[in-house]
Amino acid sequence: MDRTQVAIIGAGPSGLLLSQLLYLNGIDSVVLERQSREYVAGRIRAGVLEQGTVELLLKAKLGPRMLAERLVHDGVSLAFAGRTMRVDLKGLTGSAVSVYGQTEVTKDLIEARTAAGANLIFDAAEVAVAEFDSVHPQVRYRHNGRTHELTCDFIAGCDGYHGICRQSIPQGALQTFERNYPFGWLGILADVPPVSHELIYSNHARGFALCSMRSLTRSRYYVQCGLDEKLEAWPDTRFWDELRLRLPDEVGAAVITGPSIEKSIAPLRSFVVEPLRFGQLFLVGDAAHIVPPTGAKGLNLAAADVRVLYQALVEYYRTSRSDLLERYSEMALRRAWLAVRFSWWFTSIMHKFSDDPFNHRLQLAELDYLSSSTPALTSLAENYVGLPF
Repeated sequence: MDRTQVAIIGAGPSGLLLSQLLYLNGIDSVVLERQSREYVAGRIRAGVLEQGTVELLLKAKLGPRMLAERLVHDGVSLAFAGRTMRVDLKGLTGSAVSVYGQTEVTKDLIEARTAAGANLIFDAAEVAVAEFDSVHPQVRYRHNGRTHELTCDFIAGCDGYHGICRQSIPQGALQTFERNYPFGWLGILADVPPVSHELIYSNHARGFALCSMRSLTRSRYYVQCGLDEKLEAWPDTRFWDELRLRLPDEVGAAVITGPSIEKSIAPLRSFVVEPLRFGQLFLVGDAAHIVPPTGAKGLNLAAADVRVLYQALVEYYRTSRSDLLERYSEMALRRAWLAVRFSWWFTSIMHKFSDDPFNHRLQLAELDYLSSSTPALTSLAENYVGLPF
């Protein structure tokens, strides 16, 4: 039977980042991932990083490529009623956000862990966690046709919404809070210059739209769509036409189109479980909470969980004190619920929920109020760039 200090289930950004930070503090870990390395490195995800996330990545010694290639955004724009309003993030809060794709973050993390000789096990099948309510948790898995058993001090469940860790906690031990939204996002990735150097969030009577980017030559655009929509019903020409319709005229006219290199539909949901610890098992990232992508909080919230957990583990191994480990759930959930609140609110004012014109008028009134109130706009900016730790 093999032995490690921390068994990390899931090699997404949260699992890899936790492993890297533990390694830099002399703590051993094994990372198990059911997918292949190529699959994990190629997943298309969001790319807006809060300053706190950037600082944590720098602490993890992942800076050079990110600092060289990221796009620093001092603001974002809200489009509504045919006009565009810029939110001066830097001016209102003193902070900015960085655009650097989650795919790139994952690649950097895999490279850093591999260079350090980390025990990364991809294509791990039949992963199971056991005895995590005791002092000797165990993880079992199959790899290369052989069954392996791993003992550890702690298990970090970084294996996402559909992962095994949360599902392994006894029924009734967790409380679930969930809201499913009656729409999704149809997203397209194309090698064309972005229409703006900053993100544009658009409220329109036809539905929400977002103009984003991954680089100066690669754009990511979204339109709100029904949950029953099929990708084959959305050829590129239909998508580009619909996107233009949902933007102010001058913005729509400036959109440069091109063939899509990726297209997908994602449902929107808010989801939180409590608590985030059961015995020696800790839930991290999407295993613990999901937020709509409107507020760009998914990856940032996972990184916030990692920040709390790695610091707690470092304290435990250096001093034998478990104070921070015992507070992990409380501390991580406080930030999670603040992110859920903001993501829900931002989603509620930017998306079409029904054909009722009254609802749309209320949204426009809310946006008009934002445009005329510095305190209200500051609140939006504070939440968008990331609340202080």
